[in-house]
Amino acid sequence: MNEANPNPLSPTSDRRPIRDLPDELISQIAAGEVVERPASAVRELVDNALDAGATQITVRLLAGGVRLIAVEDDGVGIPPEELPVALRRHATSKITNLHDLEAVSTMGFRGEALAAIASVSETALLSRTQDQANGFLLDARSGELRPAARSRGTTVEVKELFFSTPARRKFLKTDATELAHCVEAVRRHALARPDVGFAIWHEGKLVEQWRATLDRADIDNADKHQEALGRRLADVLGADFIEESVAVQFKLGNATVSGRAGLPDAARSRADQQFCYVNGRFVRDKVLTHAARSAYEDVLHGQKQPVYALFVEIDPLRVDVNVHPTKIEVRFRDSREVHQAVRHAVENALAVPRAQALAAAAAAASENSPLPTGNEPMAASPGNAATAWAPTPHWKAQSTMPFEERVGHKVEDLQALWGAPRSAAADSPPAGSAAAPSASTGAATPIDTPRAPTTESDASPWPLGRAVAQIHGVYILAESAQGMIIVDMHAAHERIVYERLKSQVIDESARIASQPLLIPATFAATPHEVAAAESNADTLALLGMEISPFSPRTLAVRAVPTALAHGDPVELARSVLAELSQHDASTVVQRARNEILATMACHGAVRANRKLTLDEMNALLRQMEVTDRSDQCNHGRPTWRQLSMKELDALFLRGR
Repeated sequence: MNEANPNPLSPTSDRRPIRDLPDELISQIAAGEVVERPASAVRELVDNALDAGATQITVRLLAGGVRLIAVEDDGVGIPPEELPVALRRHATSKITNLHDLEAVSTMGFRGEALAAIASVSETALLSRTQDQANGFLLDARSGELRPAARSRGTTVEVKELFFSTPARRKFLKTDATELAHCVEAVRRHALARPDVGFAIWHEGKLVEQWRATLDRADIDNADKHQEALGRRLADVLGADFIEESVAVQFKLGNATVSGRAGLPDAARSRADQQFCYVNGRFVRDKVLTHAARSAYEDVLHGQKQPVYALFVEIDPLRVDVNVHPTKIEVRFRDSREVHQAVRHAVENALAVPRAQALAAAAAAASENSPLPTGNEPMAASPGNAATAWAPTPHWKAQSTMPFEERVGHKVEDLQALWGAPRSAAADSPPAGSAAAPSASTGAATPIDTPRAPTTESDASPWPLGRAVAQIHGVYILAESAQGMIIVDMHAAHERIVYERLKSQVIDESARIASQPLLIPATFAATPHEVAAAESNADTLALLGMEISPFSPRTLAVRAVPTALAHGDPVELARSVLAELSQHDASTVVQRARNEILATMACHGAVRANRKLTLDEMNALLRQMEVTDRSDQCNHGRPTWRQLSMKELDALFLRGR
């Protein structure tokens, strides 16, 4: 008798009948998607605890969660008659119909987690509601339900994870690695819920603890919620994260974005400090990641990764969370709107020069000599044109300011910085006149630039201080109220020129000017590219591009943005079409245009070994204080550094 061929694809194999799978096998298959490691179980159980209204959640682990995961909460609890139902597949209290599914506002809703976890472990539920005299304990394996002592809330115990699927257990890492993943899972929840306290115990030792920083009565108070969220971010991510980040608050259409964005100097080599939340749910979404990254494009150096914690609030009807069993992926109804909201939120936050924040902090810390607000003129002193050096006004978006107002001086007053270097003859005093002072003492200039303050008190209003010297034709030394400022003059001027060019080239609210190509550039296109070109013709027109089908498998580029007329039209078209299918394609055009402008700015900025007078140095500092993103050059390098008096005293051991 011939042995049956084990290959089901072979024509000689025996036909296998179609039959229903056992419930336990179905649950184990589902567990493969829901429970990848102990951290997955921790995430699901904490989700349930939050949905139950818990104010304190305690996670206890043994062997990194492999031997034991116990999640305790003080939520509303589960009635004893519902405990067996809670362990069934697709049993949940979160949704009841399709409308609820389309507007999910809870962390969980699929009704899969407990059944999946119970199928690959020894699980027990202990719960008590407010109106019960005692709690009840349910053993998931035997189904036994018996009374047990407990205060209000629920405890879920998961022992010997993957004991019934030993092959899966072999894929787990060391206890320390699994513990780290479990801590990270709880940390992601803690960041978004300052109204809940969290504690993690491992092998009987307290590993992490974050106390609640917001009272439930104040949860709808926006100001108190933001304050509590800031304290929670400091507790979880460290005080350094708060000091090296800026607040984000922005609304566009149906999306509101808040949180904190790390400064470019705080960027890391790995993307391990990037947290995005949608309606309180931690997600990994390409739209959000791409939007945040695009906001950092011209302020990060090399391949550094930004750090941020961003919270997107949007109507639940406009986001689909039923995308993946782990609920870590979402899909937006209008992804372009969300992309624009996140990108502009981070861009606007990063645009504020750091010097302004430092000056504001110094003013708040010093009651005896507060910095002027920018609304009052400086008191004039004899021999000093103080009115020409009034304090810098509060920062506002460059796009809303004329260039003359943005830099604080008339354009013709700064021709020495934009024009060619003066000859030595031009700097020398005329015959028969008194000798001109040297550059180090404030050399006279042939242009009518305002003169910098000369007294210590006059220097205080300026965030970047007043210039005192130039070192090797590369760096500018300035004295500020806080200490000493060192400025890379080429990097600083490069950013100023770059932002000036950007503001002159495009108005984002208008259509980008396009230039038709004399000979259309054709290229072989994929079906996705052809579909994107046909369905997004209006968007392409707004971007200054015209891409139309030339044949069923060929596209023709007939017009490109005027600023990019000398680039490769085919490469630009492919990039734009690729972005259109996933993200906001305007970032591609903006990126390509900015690369050209950055090159122009680099060549147009003041070069090394260019001797500047004190007036020119001060003019450069004043421009830096009101220029967007002036803390970094176009390539992401820092433009200035500060040494405080405390740091200078430490260098020379003063006071010791």
